Amino acid sequence: MNASPAPATDAGAPDRIDASVLKLAGVVVLGAIMSILDITVVNVAMPTFQTEFDVANYSTVAWTVTAYTLALATVIPLTGWAADRFGTKRLYMTALVLFTVGSVLCALSWNIGALIGFRVIQGLGGGMLMPLGMTIMTKAAGPERMGRLMAILGVPMLLGPILGPILGGWLIEDASWHWIFLINLPLGAIALVYAWFILPKDEPKAGEAFDFVGMLMLSPGLALFLYGISSIPEEGTVATPKVWATMLIGGALVVAFVFYSFKPKNPLLDLRLFQNRDLTVATVTMFLFAASFFGGLLLIPTYFQQVRGESALLAGLLVAPQGIGSLLTMPIAGMLVDKMPVGRVVPVGLAILTATMFGLTQIEADSSYFYVLGVLFVMGLGMGLTMMPLMTAALRTLNEAQVARGSTLLNIIQQIASSVGVAVISVVLTNRMQNSEAVSAGQAMMEAQRTGEQPDPSVLQYIASLGDKFETVMLGEMSDAYAGSFWVAFALCLVTLGFSVLLPRKASAVAKPDSDTPAPVLMH
Repeated sequence: MNASPAPATDAGAPDRIDASVLKLAGVVVLGAIMSILDITVVNVAMPTFQTEFDVANYSTVAWTVTAYTLALATVIPLTGWAADRFGTKRLYMTALVLFTVGSVLCALSWNIGALIGFRVIQGLGGGMLMPLGMTIMTKAAGPERMGRLMAILGVPMLLGPILGPILGGWLIEDASWHWIFLINLPLGAIALVYAWFILPKDEPKAGEAFDFVGMLMLSPGLALFLYGISSIPEEGTVATPKVWATMLIGGALVVAFVFYSFKPKNPLLDLRLFQNRDLTVATVTMFLFAASFFGGLLLIPTYFQQVRGESALLAGLLVAPQGIGSLLTMPIAGMLVDKMPVGRVVPVGLAILTATMFGLTQIEADSSYFYVLGVLFVMGLGMGLTMMPLMTAALRTLNEAQVARGSTLLNIIQQIASSVGVAVISVVLTNRMQNSEAVSAGQAMMEAQRTGEQPDPSVLQYIASLGDKFETVMLGEMSDAYAGSFWVAFALCLVTLGFSVLLPRKASAVAKPDSDTPAPVLMH
């Protein structure tokens, strides 16, 4: 798209982020924090759910996370069409209501089945909040200021993984598990009132037919594919039908949609956007980045809990340096990508990420906290220079009519990439743990203590043979399993760094607004 720059929303000060746009950012960030927090806050509550609902199988409890994720993946493809058809303000408020009602229902759950079902309702609302927020911010900022606005939108993506475990651990210890959901009631009410007064009134675009055929292929295809991926850590292999059959069917539906999507004028997901080279390169780079970073990030709090013996609350606090580092560089990255090509910013961030991921491959059971926290802080600096600049690069060349579809596409790509990265690295960690005799013996003893049953005599004999050295050996082999898993994340970071050289290193033209679409007006 060789187009002239779009006029800024504030004609008098094209480079300034004015108060009206910042108010919009407040609505979007609040909604995004609610959605992303609920992905991470439940992680620390799963042992509590297992006890409270008297569930013997941990994999059943894990569905409280899986159901939410699958609901997100299912509804995201519908968001672009629905935003055009009903208007972003109306749909955003609907998503807030759905998410808040789902949260209250989760708090009222009477058994694990009810909780899983209500998490689906919550996920249907949460899945729309992020792509809609990106659409609102992109239209309000204009392409010239998108870097700085996307940096603001990146805040909840950073705070979610950091504050989720801290908030979840605190509420469970000092209140009850119900409050990890009930806290969304006042937040949702505030966000709803805020959105009513602040979000601009946009007119729905009538006349565009809904792509039912595409929906019947893409939404269940994504759900089945991600279900198969999310089942890999539990099964420990891809050879079981629960994994390969669902992934095969889901993948076939997604591939069928890809071929089909070029036929209708208005497909559910507009893959024609990939004709834009900058968007394509940025999207592939973002996929590789999300798989490597979020897959590796999963290991850090569990390392603190399993190897170092920290509580869920303290483990969450120890991850905070990574978020602090990101918060320091993300605003700088936003300003930089508004002034220089993204190909000169993102590779620097990825180089930092790659170096720090290598640093995590060296961790041991007794590594100093100064070293580990220092590595996490520097990793955060690199992350802040990477994630939102990639999204900015992908979206800034799209015109206003393409923004809703483009943000939907990016959110689907990121969701799939994160799930793939988490699944792959979880399997590596699980297999390395299972191949360790000391770790397996320790896990067998913990299971025996939980159930009250006598462990296998061979386990007791092995532990007795090591005597006082057993715990040292077990923790050493456990830390080796984590270090080996970080090597996988490091390799993925290297691939991402190599691919990032294709990002534009010269100034790219930004999209001009549609000739028949007026610039958005902020109505309060």
